[in-house]
This record gives sequence, C-alpha cells and structure tokens, in this order.
Amino acid sequence: MLAAMPDSAPSPLSVGGTSPRDGGDACPGTLRLHRADDGALARVRIPGGVLSADRADALLAVAGRFGDGELHLTSRGNVQLRGLDAECGGGPAELLGAAGLLPSAAHERARNIVASPLAGLDRSPSVGGWLSELDSLVCGSAAAAALSGRFLFALDSGRGDVDALGADVTLIAEDGGDCLLRVGAADEVFRLPSADGPRAALLAAELFLRAARDSGAWRVKDLPDDVRTALVRAVGATAGPAVHRPRPRTAKAPAPGPVTAPDTSTPATTTATVTVTAISVGVPLGRLAPAQWRLLTETARRYGNELRLTPWRGIVIPGPFGPPGSSARSGRSGQSGRAAEALDALAAAGLITGPDSPWTGVGACIGHPGCAKSLSDVRAEAGAAVGPVGRLPVYWSGCERRCGHPHGEWIDVVVTPEGHRISHVRGEHRDPRTVVRNDPAALASAVSGARA
Repeated sequence: MLAAMPDSAPSPLSVGGTSPRDGGDACPGTLRLHRADDGALARVRIPGGVLSADRADALLAVAGRFGDGELHLTSRGNVQLRGLDAECGGGPAELLGAAGLLPSAAHERARNIVASPLAGLDRSPSVGGWLSELDSLVCGSAAAAALSGRFLFALDSGRGDVDALGADVTLIAEDGGDCLLRVGAADEVFRLPSADGPRAALLAAELFLRAARDSGAWRVKDLPDDVRTALVRAVGATAGPAVHRPRPRTAKAPAPGPVTAPDTSTPATTTATVTVTAISVGVPLGRLAPAQWRLLTETARRYGNELRLTPWRGIVIPGPFGPPGSSARSGRSGQSGRAAEALDALAAAGLITGPDSPWTGVGACIGHPGCAKSLSDVRAEAGAAVGPVGRLPVYWSGCERRCGHPHGEWIDVVVTPEGHRISHVRGEHRDPRTVVRNDPAALASAVSGARA
C-alpha cells in the first residue's frame, strides 16, 4: 500500500542513472515515484517544454488511467501526474516510453532543460536545434546519467527570460552566429560558435560532476566558493573568450494573448506588416483538468501540432494564426480572427488569455491536503485572496521549502505556525517580513498591497 512506500521509490522498470552520492537523489521522475498525501507522484521531463499533440494525448491517457486525471505544470516546464496508485508499477513509464517521452531510462531525471518559449516566434532566434542536440547529447553521455534531478540547463534566445531562472548551465543566443555559455550565476560568460553550444553545455555539466565529487553538491550554487570558481575557470579553458554579462534579475513570462512578429512574406518594397505567430495562455496555479488539456491539445493540432509548456506554468501554441484583425464574436482588436476565436474558447475553459485576469502572476505549491508538510490549503487561500492584477507575481508556499517558487523579483507568502509571512524578494535580497495572523481579509489586503 502507499503508506509503505518510501518518500521516493524506484518503479520496477528503473535502471541506471544512479547518483554517485550516498542516499541517492530523491527528486521524483517517471521511473522513481514520490509519495504524497494524495497518492504517488510522477514528474515527466519535457525538454524545452515542447510537446507534440500526440505526446500530449499520451500524458492525458496516463493521468486518466493511473492518476487523478489532472496534469500539473511545474516551474521547469515539466508535467506532474498526481494521485497515482501505489500499485501502478511500471505502467505509466511503459505508456510514456511508447509515446517517445522516455528516450533513456538512465537519464530520465537528467533531462531538465528549459528554453525560451517564444524563441523563433517573436523576433528572437529559434533554439530548437540546440534543444534536440543537447537532449540527445545528455541521453548519450554515461556521465550525465549521474546528474541530479535538480540540475538545470537553460537555452535562452537572447530575451533574457530563461537566463534569469537560475540554471546551472545556460546557453544564450547572440546575433552573428555566436552564443554565450554561463555556468551557474557567474557574471563571466564565454563566447563560442553557436554550433558548438550544446556540446559545450554538456561538457560544463560533466565538469561540474567532477567538481562535485567531494562536496556532494547537487547544483552549481551548492559548490563551495573556491570549487565553483575553479569550475568556471575549467569551463572557460575549454570554451571561448570571457565576456562580462550579469545574469538578468527578473524572469518575464510571455504575456497572455497573441504573439506577433514581422510577416516575412511581405515584399521588401512594401510597408512591413505583422502576423500572429502563436497564442499564449496562463494556467491558474498550473493545474489543468482533462477537458482543458484536451482543448489545448486540439487547438495545437489545428494550428501547428505543437505545445510549449513554459517555466511560468503557461502554454504557448505556435501558429500560424494569420494577420492581425478582430474577432466579430469577441470584439477584440489587434488579434487575428483565428487567434481571437482560439483565445475565446480557452478563456471560456478557465484559462488566462489576457493580462487583465486576476490570476495573472499568482502561483502556489500543491499545499494541503496533497502535501503532508504543508501547514494549510494555500491554493484555496490564494484563490480567496485573488484581486486586482498586481505589478509583481506572488507565490504561496505551505511551508518553508517553497517548492516551485519563482526567480527574480516576486512576493513571497509562506505559511508558518505564527501566520502568513509576506516578503518582497529581489534576487538574493529579501525585504523585511510582514506577518498576518488568521485573518483572510487582512491577508488578501496585505498581499494586494505588496504586489502593487
């Protein structure tokens, strides 16, 4: 029975990928399930957040057959399946493997790659080539199987969005055929040819494993200062010249609504026009009911057959959707008719399709009753406190662990035995805290004021 499971136990299909550290890596995956109060939990890695419609269907089928039917988006653009039967064994992995979502059992938790979700859709370059090559290289590296489920790669299109997420190894696209390689939060990055980027990123991860051998660190930021400095130098010795480029402080999610870019089919002799290349939606608290997931998948299949799950618990559906216009049904201007119709349907299903939604920027961990460590039902509390759209995102945590919290600048709400503790976080800096005790109205007012 579930109560007899350890907090993180391998399924009967789990092979390889063992950690060099005593005790192993407890981060959940598809082959190693995590015990939660609402059942077992599987975390399915979706490199770059990129899903075909068929693979999205497979995720929904596994959630319905073995779990509670819902799909939960994570802060790394992955998917969690919750409420799994403790006796499901390797069933989920078998179905996901058949759909191509588990290319290497030994590397399934090492495939943590986030990518700029609007890459190639706005004016920023595509990182799709990097993504497929890096994932293939990771899965082909025996050493990379030892990376923890916490280790993170980021592929930034030059927008600075995923560069701000605190990845362990980051590639940043540049104009002119070069890219930058960042290790951890180092201000010193290394310039190299774009074509060499994925292999350099893998080498940086393998060098990290050597550096971490004695310290037991799971991530670059966990290394002792002198070891981390030596790691950056070692990576620099294999890469290109050093460039000073501080990591961005704030990670900005794609705005809900249409995504536009210049129409490349416009003749050079005419005035440039724009086209709607994608639509972007937010998911309240990252939780998708089966009908919502099915609608998103059907929309993707209709317009481009791809979904991009974002690290901000949203979804981008690439088009093409056509030139900007208006929808007679919605009356929205500045959107193509097809984009407006798709957004209207998704809004009716309860998703965030515009910046005026009160759910914009609101996040929370799973909370009670799903997590035994949570001190309250923070999702219900976040919903009760939803009000005017705030300038800053807010994240509600049921305990001090703050699972899934954002990066950059945000409002941190943590439940403690003394009450809800509210603070303004700016990177590594935290403003003085305010504590609100057992008063929902006062709590809602305090959170709204902090976000303003």
